Amino acid sequence: MGAMTLTQVPGYDEARAIRTVHAAVDAGVTLFDTADVYGPGAGAGVNESMLARALARYPGPTDQVIISTKGGHLRPGDQTWETDGRPEHLRRACEASLHRLGLDALPLYLHHRPDPKIPYAETMGALHDLHAAGLIRRAGISNADTEQIRLARTILGEALVAVENEYSPGFRSSEPEMALCEELGLAFLSWGPFGGMRKAKELGAKYGAFEAVARERGVSAHQVVLAWQLAKSPAIIPIPGAGRPESVRDSAAAAGLSLDAEELERLEMGQEAEEGA
Repeated sequence: MGAMTLTQVPGYDEARAIRTVHAAVDAGVTLFDTADVYGPGAGAGVNESMLARALARYPGPTDQVIISTKGGHLRPGDQTWETDGRPEHLRRACEASLHRLGLDALPLYLHHRPDPKIPYAETMGALHDLHAAGLIRRAGISNADTEQIRLARTILGEALVAVENEYSPGFRSSEPEMALCEELGLAFLSWGPFGGMRKAKELGAKYGAFEAVARERGVSAHQVVLAWQLAKSPAIIPIPGAGRPESVRDSAAAAGLSLDAEELERLEMGQEAEEGA
């Protein structure tokens, strides 16, 4: 589950966000993706802190839950995003995330976005040092291309376990990175799997084939999108966002939706037709 939409929305309601996290765990979600810059406002760990409180209040066991967080972005203003790939910043960001999440070591820590001002190898060296120091158990990278993935693998070795890139029916340019993850045995975490569309009606307006299959199956178009992604590669792990318990339950149900070859072909052909229109 992508946690950003729990807090970085107008009219942020923490009680509802906590109910949504609890519903996610009830539904079998075991990976929560957050970052130090997810707001509201300019971030400052709001999302991480909320997620830690929500999991601490969960009435059942959470020992199987993995929190994935990220560092390397800055938000000096609500609508302003900057990058900082300096090793000293990544170290401070990692330590701050550890404090907010109340952990001795981060289960999965990703570099959020390449900083064009800093050599990528230098930033990856900082991730390597965090792993060597025992501050993070696993490392990942986000918004990276194939060259950067290979470089990260060279520097981080087996500590590198995941790549998080945007991927959806409307944004498929990350398929080379997905294929490389499959080749290297890395998890490919797809952020924005619905292409920014929050309602099935809006999704269907842009991706009619997904809406058509959803009607035939009696499920939401969101579930069809997630099932389609799961069928694309054994490496893929979609991380759909959710702001309500109903939404996260619907997304979790996609794990049990298996699309047949004819449906998958229709979805692929439907996209090609829309792209060519």
